[in-house]
Amino acid sequence: MSSLAAPVPVPLPRRAWLTDLPVLLVAVFWGASYLAAKGITTGTTVVAVLVLRFAVVLPVLVVAGWRGLRALDAAQWRGAGVLGLVLSGIFLLETYGVVHTSATNAGLIISLTMIFTPLAEAALNRTRPPGSFVAAAGLSVAGVVLLTQSGGFTAPSAGDVLMLLAALARTVHVLAMSRIRAVRGADSLSLTTVQLGGAVAVFAVLAVVPGTGAAPWSVAAGFGGGEWAAVLFLAVLCTLVAFFVQMWAVRRTSPSRVSLLLGTEPLWAAAAGIAIGGERLGAAGVLGAVLVLAGTAWGRRAADRDTAPPVRATSMGRARRRAARPGS
Repeated sequence: MSSLAAPVPVPLPRRAWLTDLPVLLVAVFWGASYLAAKGITTGTTVVAVLVLRFAVVLPVLVVAGWRGLRALDAAQWRGAGVLGLVLSGIFLLETYGVVHTSATNAGLIISLTMIFTPLAEAALNRTRPPGSFVAAAGLSVAGVVLLTQSGGFTAPSAGDVLMLLAALARTVHVLAMSRIRAVRGADSLSLTTVQLGGAVAVFAVLAVVPGTGAAPWSVAAGFGGGEWAAVLFLAVLCTLVAFFVQMWAVRRTSPSRVSLLLGTEPLWAAAAGIAIGGERLGAAGVLGAVLVLAGTAWGRRAADRDTAPPVRATSMGRARRRAARPGS
């Protein structure tokens, strides 16, 4: 609305809230996605579940973005295809990881992407990150160490390690998107569609390789109503709706505001794991969760405040808008 409408812009907070609410719901969906994926996936059905999940989404994206897909040139297709390979690795690491750890741990550990990405970009650009950001990173890492301990100091579980690798893979994905020139000007919907198509192709190939687990069709036949509801939740709400809400919100508010709201994802992951999944953290785990949340929030603010605009846009905006996750 125009500033001439009233001396005090009363309608604006309501309009801002109407924009913020769908984005916050996406963060809630993403937080709950770890528990949903854990509930329908085992070590032998990871690939099958990924095929089923994205087979639901991909046709809708193709139809919605057909004109944009036809406009992509060969270099853009190749660049998006490379990103799709990285994306497939992220989904595999995250989904195998959540099978072997708690949904709470998964959601909190993956949030380290927001710390790893600016640090990696600073290393590539040969710049020194702000001291406050380094301190925030140290706080987050200390939180993860505490979070992964149960009943004393032990080695992290295999799932914790896989989630940590997934966070690193997300960082690689974000940096690759910012550095592959061919995809910089590509339409977001088209780029996402090609990436997901490449990831689904990888999953489909793995599905027919002996020893990679149950076939998608046999898993689908064995699913009941609850399992299919979880698949549709992951496919429709956590992927399809989430993507379109982000595109819609970024046009009506700032990328930083969207990033801040989506950054609450680990909080919702912990809430879902504890309230619905019946998970328990223990005293060390609770302290670790608090440190991870505080460190990532502090790091996000430090990066926004102290880095140059190009670094901030790449590290913070794209990290949250484009980084992949089981709920994205």
